[in-house]
Amino acid sequence: MAITRIITPAVNDDAVTLAKMASGTDGNIISYDASGNPVAVATGNDGQVLTSAGAGAPPTFAAAGGITEADQWRQTADTSVSSSNFFTSNWERNDTVFDKIGTGMSQSSGIFTFPSTGIWYVSFNAMAAGAASDYVSAKIRVTSNNSTYTIRAEGYQNTVAAQDYVGMSSNVMVDVSDTSNVKVKFEGDSGNTISYKGSTNVNYTWSNFIRLGNT
Repeated sequence: MAITRIITPAVNDDAVTLAKMASGTDGNIISYDASGNPVAVATGNDGQVLTSAGAGAPPTFAAAGGITEADQWRQTADTSVSSSNFFTSNWERNDTVFDKIGTGMSQSSGIFTFPSTGIWYVSFNAMAAGAASDYVSAKIRVTSNNSTYTIRAEGYQNTVAAQDYVGMSSNVMVDVSDTSNVKVKFEGDSGNTISYKGSTNVNYTWSNFIRLGNT
């Protein structure tokens, strides 16, 4: 007759071996739920760490701390800007003594798409040469509906004379709650025609993208 019930006192300490335990899923971890009952914690992904979910819930696997995404793009050629213009072409990922962390940004016609949700640091840095005394700017525009782009950061400088080089920078924290709708693009602006510098070897006009943490 098969044994269907064993009372606790009949089981000696350290008597239950791994071979006597029920089979489970590779990578699962045994924990306890809010009722104190055993529960299997689902297997995480490669590189994730086990994270506490607080009292009343089993732990979960989540991305490890630290920087998980960092990317840098630059303009590869000079761009002439008259009044206000977006940088829609001549973008490349920095390939000089650099390698992105994570998946990296994607870009189409100057619109940058984030690879994952989270709080992102975005900076835009530009070098320009003026044709006359006038203002020059570097602007970051952000959309949250994949349609309307609003200025979220801008930096200004003034040229004094022709071929007077100036540098500008602007930066913003972006809450990327939806990668399909939250995107960024970059804009130059001046009262006169001005040349924003580009290069395939040096960062003259470029942008940084760093994921700081979860949204």
